[in-house]
This record gives sequence, C-alpha cells and structure tokens, in this order.
Amino acid sequence: GKEVIIANAIIAILTIGGQQLFSFFTFSCPCHVGQNLIYGLAFLGVPALILLIVGYALNNQTWRLVMGKRPHFERVTSSNRLLKCKLVCFVLCSITGRALVAPVTWLAVTLINGSYYICAVSEYVPVYYYGAAPNVTASERSRILAMFPCSQLVPPELTRARDEVILLLRYQSQVAGWLLIAVVVITVFLSYCLAGCFSPLSFLHFRYWSSYVHNEQELFDEATEQHSRLYAMQHVRKFFGFVPGSENVKEIRIPSLREWQAISGLAFLKRVDEEHYDYSLLHDWALKERASGKYLRIDEDP
Repeated sequence: GKEVIIANAIIAILTIGGQQLFSFFTFSCPCHVGQNLIYGLAFLGVPALILLIVGYALNNQTWRLVMGKRPHFERVTSSNRLLKCKLVCFVLCSITGRALVAPVTWLAVTLINGSYYICAVSEYVPVYYYGAAPNVTASERSRILAMFPCSQLVPPELTRARDEVILLLRYQSQVAGWLLIAVVVITVFLSYCLAGCFSPLSFLHFRYWSSYVHNEQELFDEATEQHSRLYAMQHVRKFFGFVPGSENVKEIRIPSLREWQAISGLAFLKRVDEEHYDYSLLHDWALKERASGKYLRIDEDP
C-alpha cells in the first residue's frame, strides 16, 4: 500500500544520508597491502548486515512469526500443513523484502560513490594497467597499487598510472551499483506481478482486504491500550485505595511493609493455570491478597 511505499522511501532516504555522513566522518583507507581489502569490505558489508538485522527486528511480522503458536486443539492435516508452509513462506518473503530496503540502498549508494570499492581492490588491478616500473617484483607492485587510493602517498612519476587505475575502479564500482539497483527494481516488479497473478482476490477486493487489515490493527491497538489500562487500574486501586485521576478521594490505603516487598523485585510472567498468567508482581498480589489494612481518611479541603 501507500504506507509501505512511503515507509520504504523514508528508510532509503535516511540510509543515503547516514551513508554520506558515515563516509565523511569515519572512512579513511589504510593504503596498505592486505588491509585495504578487509577495510573496504568491512565498510561495505558490516553496515549492510546490521541494517538487515535491524530491518528484521523492527518488523512486527518477524515477532508474530517467531512467537506464534498453533493451538493444541487444532487438528494437523496435510492440507493444513501445506497451507501453513505457504503462509510462512509468504510472510518470510514479505519481511525480507522490507528488511532489504536499507542494506540494498547502502550497498547501491556506496558502490556508486566508489570509495570503498577502490580501497578494497586497488592492489588487485591487472598488471597491464600499471604503467611505470614494469620490472618490479609482484609484492612491490602490490604495495604500490595499495597506495593508489591515497594520492598523497603516490610518487609523482606514478600519478598518471594512479589516475587510470582509480578511473577504472570507479567505473567498475558504479556499474556494479547501477546493476544492483536494476536487479532489485526488476525483482520487486516481477514479485508484485507474480503475487497479483496467484492472488485469489481481485484488484478491488485486495484493496478492501488491505484496508480492513490496517483498520483492524489500529482498532486492536487502541483496545489493547484501553483494556490494559482499565485492568491495571483495578490492581492499582486495590493497592492504594483510590482510582488514579479521581477528584473526590475520600480515603487512601497505606500499604504495609510486607505488601511493598511483595510487589517489589523482578518478574515478567507467572503462569497461573493452563490459560492465564499473572503479568506482574502487583497483579499477582491483587489476585491473591485481600485489600484489608490501614486506611487514611483524606480531608476534602487541602
């Protein structure tokens, strides 16, 4: 939908801006044999890998897939299993497509820029591009080629050879960047076409379904917020003796030391029975204990 396109565009723009800042403030090729390749590939690959992992982690569908459990009472049949596999594959493809936006943008922009690629492969340029001192050893030639990304380290007599090598590598890097963009665009287009061909829904029905799912999720989130607030309010009122936000509070409850200790500490979930959990220590206390104890009357006038 439009929201997905806008979100992907924002992610791509932020990635481009981050890449430019990252390159400006951090990238400095070592211009040393054996280190250029590691350094250049690290700047190319590691940020892309981190962005990919972040893309997976920030997608709610990832956690639905990881934390989703099939009910015990559901009968498992071959048709159900096949449908489940198809659904999992579809969701994985959707999650991966969203997660790849940032890393692909990073790789494309860095390749078009060319600096990382030039640093990484300068020492591996074929020998016929090396115009001066052809009789040097292979190790010396690699050492000189490794210095080419750093213009201040190159001897004056090798300036022309250095310029030719840099132009060649920049051409290779930019072509690779544009090819990556072309492959991604074609793949995305064909994926949408195939998804439309195999979809059981017509175009307008699909738009309606997308709108329904979006509205259902928004309403569910609103209900979750209100329901959890009202449920938590019952437990807080039992502990303190009044409803938060009330204007006419007649009395408040003074919790005992034992009760303070009972709700303090670390807890996440406590299973009560096959169907229910206690969500916190205060929740556990409110369901088990009686709200007796000391109460203090509050004067109406402060």
